[in-house]
Amino acid sequence: MAACPPIHLPDLPDEVAGGALVVAYSGGLDSTVLLHGLAARPDLHARGLRAVHVHHGLQAQADAWAAHCRRQAAELGIAFETLRVNIARDAGQGLEAAAREARYAALSAVLAPGDVLVTAHHLDDQAETFLLRALRASGPEGLGSMRPLRPLGQAWQWRPLLSQPREALLAHAQAHGLSWIEDPSNALPDPDRNFLRLQVLPLLRTRWPHASTSLARSAALCAQTDALLAQEDKALLRIHTGDDARTLRVPALKALPAERRARLLRHWIRALDLPPLPARGVERIEHILLGAREDARATFAWAGARVLRWRDFLHADRVREPLPAQWSAQWDGHQPLPLPDGGQLLLRDGEGGATTGFDAPLRVHARQGGERIVLPGRAHSRPLKHLLQERGVPPWRRAHLPLLSDATGRLLAAGDVVWGDGLAQWLHARGWHLAWHPPAEKGSAEKGSGSFSACGK
Repeated sequence: MAACPPIHLPDLPDEVAGGALVVAYSGGLDSTVLLHGLAARPDLHARGLRAVHVHHGLQAQADAWAAHCRRQAAELGIAFETLRVNIARDAGQGLEAAAREARYAALSAVLAPGDVLVTAHHLDDQAETFLLRALRASGPEGLGSMRPLRPLGQAWQWRPLLSQPREALLAHAQAHGLSWIEDPSNALPDPDRNFLRLQVLPLLRTRWPHASTSLARSAALCAQTDALLAQEDKALLRIHTGDDARTLRVPALKALPAERRARLLRHWIRALDLPPLPARGVERIEHILLGAREDARATFAWAGARVLRWRDFLHADRVREPLPAQWSAQWDGHQPLPLPDGGQLLLRDGEGGATTGFDAPLRVHARQGGERIVLPGRAHSRPLKHLLQERGVPPWRRAHLPLLSDATGRLLAAGDVVWGDGLAQWLHARGWHLAWHPPAEKGSAEKGSGSFSACGK
């Protein structure tokens, strides 16, 4: 057999300063060649090279595949780990999408900040992705398809084989006597990607032999165009977001040209790490939300996310369940109180430290409707609903707002938005404060609480 040069692997991009390399190793041809090529690089070994296999449990041979991957990694002297995942078959997104989501969630969970997830996507994968995105009516950001390097949470994803056609990977594997797994599901003309791989692209190559290369090149050109436009998108996003990064100001947004507004909306959704808008998502936002009355509280939802209109703002987030209506808990204030929706209540001193807690435990509970509270310096109670409206608390926060009551049932506070007379005086005398962190704020990229958490203290 003629000598075959090793597969070309580019150097790590300059943006990646450190961190271990974690190879997503399925055991198939592509990831086998990738692992073999990386194992031949002492400089990458020195960074902490290891392989991770995701065990989906979707095929009868899944255990045998995991064992194969462990043997191959051992032969190359590479640390190995198997991650078992459960696929949500009834999630309504299709088995392939559910498996992909579970796979990336498992892989992301084992990445430390600065680590690099290395995947074996190649030139033919890029061509397929470009066609899929074109058929979904994507713009330049979507047609740019897979980028060689992209942020992945606090880590990175690197695709060093994007310039290599699959035939080059096959030649490398055969020349070096590599052993790999053939997944029978790849031979089925379903789902969409396999249909393109098995029927559409082979037909295109009968007329245009370099079709995959040309399509991948078009993807690269779209990615370049998108990178240039993205700089302006980022600048506009800083101008148009409210105090909360999940909000956009409607009047300023409507003043933009339609084409620029569409890009800004898509960039905003990506920046919030929400599922990509569907093909007609921008059109739906334009029609349902931007054209709605200020008091309409219109909503557009997709793939577990939603954008809603409230007053002069759009707000985007994942769909989150409110506080359970019948939930309540006793809280003494010594430790932060985790809320069932993922939020948190804290009692802190003037320097942000822990306190000795309340004089007696308080009951924390969800809103039921009809609550009234006596504000500081007032003799009569007022409806909590009216106070929340006056203080500009948007509906997406009201659904998660925890209330605090004493043993007699008297309402003392609504999160850190409204404090009653007795609690306000008690906190002021000690220099303490009550803080409420809604679920979306924990670990989010918000600018600050701003106008949506103006407390009546």
